[in-house]
Amino acid sequence: MRKWLIAAIACLAASAAGAQSQTETVVVTGDAARLIETTPNSTAFGLPLTLIDTPRAETVISDTTISRYGIEAVDALTAISPSTYTASYYGVEGAVDVRGTLAETYFRGFKRAENRGTYTTPIGDASQIEILRGPPSPLYGAGKVGGLLNFIPKTAETENGYLTDFTGQATVTYGSYEKRNVTGQIGAPVDLGFAKGGVYAYGEIDDSFSFYRGLHPSHQLLETSADFDMDDGYSFSGDYMYYHSNGDVQTPGWNRLTQNLIGSRTYITGRDTSLVDTNGDGKIELNELGGNPYANDPNFKSLILTPQFGGPDTDAYHSLDTGVGTTKLNPRTIYIAKGVDFSNTITHTGFMQLAKSLGDFGDAKLELFYDSLSNDRYVSYSFPASYRTQVFESRLSDAFSWNGLNGALTTNTVIGASYRYTHAIGKESYNSGIIALDRRDISYGPTSNDIFAGPFGAVPAGSLALGWENNVRTNTGDGGAFVTSDIAWNSLNLILGSRYDDYDVRSVDAGVLPFEAPYGRGKKDLFTYSASLSYQTPWGLVPYLTYAKNAAVEVGQADQVVTSLFSNGGFISASYLTEGGVKFAFLDDHLVGSLSWYRQERTQLEQGGGTTSVVGTRSKGEELEIRYVMDRNWSLTVAGDMQHTMVKGPDHSFTYLPARLYAGNSTTALAGAFGGSYVTYDLAGFPGPAGNYDFSLIPHVLISPYLTYTSDPFDWGVAGATFGGSYVGKTQQVIADPIVFPNYFTLNMSLFVQFDEWEADLNIDNLTDKLYFTPNNDSYQNLAATPSIGREFRLTFKRSF
Repeated sequence: MRKWLIAAIACLAASAAGAQSQTETVVVTGDAARLIETTPNSTAFGLPLTLIDTPRAETVISDTTISRYGIEAVDALTAISPSTYTASYYGVEGAVDVRGTLAETYFRGFKRAENRGTYTTPIGDASQIEILRGPPSPLYGAGKVGGLLNFIPKTAETENGYLTDFTGQATVTYGSYEKRNVTGQIGAPVDLGFAKGGVYAYGEIDDSFSFYRGLHPSHQLLETSADFDMDDGYSFSGDYMYYHSNGDVQTPGWNRLTQNLIGSRTYITGRDTSLVDTNGDGKIELNELGGNPYANDPNFKSLILTPQFGGPDTDAYHSLDTGVGTTKLNPRTIYIAKGVDFSNTITHTGFMQLAKSLGDFGDAKLELFYDSLSNDRYVSYSFPASYRTQVFESRLSDAFSWNGLNGALTTNTVIGASYRYTHAIGKESYNSGIIALDRRDISYGPTSNDIFAGPFGAVPAGSLALGWENNVRTNTGDGGAFVTSDIAWNSLNLILGSRYDDYDVRSVDAGVLPFEAPYGRGKKDLFTYSASLSYQTPWGLVPYLTYAKNAAVEVGQADQVVTSLFSNGGFISASYLTEGGVKFAFLDDHLVGSLSWYRQERTQLEQGGGTTSVVGTRSKGEELEIRYVMDRNWSLTVAGDMQHTMVKGPDHSFTYLPARLYAGNSTTALAGAFGGSYVTYDLAGFPGPAGNYDFSLIPHVLISPYLTYTSDPFDWGVAGATFGGSYVGKTQQVIADPIVFPNYFTLNMSLFVQFDEWEADLNIDNLTDKLYFTPNNDSYQNLAATPSIGREFRLTFKRSF
């Protein structure tokens, strides 16, 4: 599996050997896709460093690259960044997995409220996306070592200062399955006498349907910014972003998984009519299951059975009794109840920075950040949720430099303090045991006896719907101090960073059926650190080594902290990273990239069935990133990784189990079990792996090569194309007798034509209409998978002014 890596190393060695002799003779002009980033950025350490001088694995993606590669959402970042394959978070592209575990999302260097499949993260307003693999900078606050995505919005700033003229652009997009999108952006220079700079605004309206029938994920986005340089060495930056989405409904995709379904789309049909919607409202209330679980009614009938394998399951609620057979399932058909399932999200994000040049004492900054999340969702197999999150953060820093030994020794240092406060309310219901993912025959569609009434809306008199079984309210305070210093001696660089955090976390659970303490509080102070050493060779190679220890609070989908984590101090978990690699830049920086190796240990939170556990993981792997601007017409990128993520056992988490483990794989046996659910409250004990096991939902190998062509200017304008794809290794479920999802290769193509101020773009995704599957994350990882989106096209017209 490592042949391509060995070949890449050999190519790099050959390039290094010949680079110096070619540098003076090869002249390469133009970077039409804006692949080569030479501007320093501070994402990795809080200090301005170019990518080759940054001793960390980092990818920077410009808005032009996003456009030329046809990237519309975070899951497609595998085209340009290694180690970003993401298992499905119920079909919603919210966060991205980095190095096998969930990454955090930042806005201009500040961590946003958690988005674990809550809404699709918008990227249309990005001027740049930065993906850092490893821990956040001490400046950025506490976080895990897995990685982060930092979003940089469009502003009036340019590479040479600020806009000098009025500018703008309008776009209209139409595509497959009624893809409809309109954007507009406008920027203007502003001179107030005492302040010079500019303002910028971006707006987007998307009213699109989906490849998947029954989904209509629309959204609206507005972002405004202002940037000014002022008298007396002051400068100001401000951003505000509003986002509203309606229709990012969570869906498990395909249920009733069998290997035959994955291989030939053969789906087992059938419905269970034992449950009866007696009041005729189209849903099942709790009393229609036999009682009131919130009053500990012994007559209440849960759909969950924790089976003793080998014994008969005589529960009529678990047996399909109507329409049992098989059919060919269309990939566009997924688990959805149109008109019943919903998800509504509103976010507000604000940023403000006031900077002051202090001369010999450095540059001081006061930064303020606010982020809010409001989400209500319902999925008809009985998972309602309501999230309210508010994040406030302030940061004061000073960056200064020092020279010694006649310039042979230099230091650049940033020092400061921050305070972050989070108020989170996470309401969820999954404890009463009526979730049965395989109950619905998705080829037939939803029926009144597989839709369960939730906390939203009224119910008929005398009926009892689900209440908020968990209602967790958390207040988290984190006061911190940080310092990072880049110490350079000739060609040797040592970057040392450290952070001290003092946490105070309080939670209450006022739910109607919590399986945890009603109150919890945790106080803890932690010291974290990182050290990175690099050496700049005279022939374009920069080897480096990094070690880091970080820590973060274990939060749920609303940034809430469940009270059960306070009993043993488990509300905060440490994580560790060892990373080594080599950066390279040849041919006057027209061939750049990196080769890295890493080993990390970090945790992930598992919730479900009334239990919460913190599971440890250990990941290791290799990553390759190459960007080559061959001449003014041709450019090439390669992003690849080989990784192994191991869950450190014993894994005591709650997990839903596939019915085949109990009933067997025959159609008749499965029809007798699909009506209910089978679970374990301890994966290590029954029937899961007893010790460490491979987290096989992430492929061990992924490689994405892309080639871009841009024509010479014609009398009428410029044209170009990008062509490439991704090879993704096989994945499989993590339990015994797993369903295997085969490896696959997808192809994408983008074309553009520019004529004066007009441009037309055509994007074709999944060019060969390849059918493949992405396994689910979280509690349903062994029950469901999402079929791929088939061939799609998008045609965009742009008008610049």
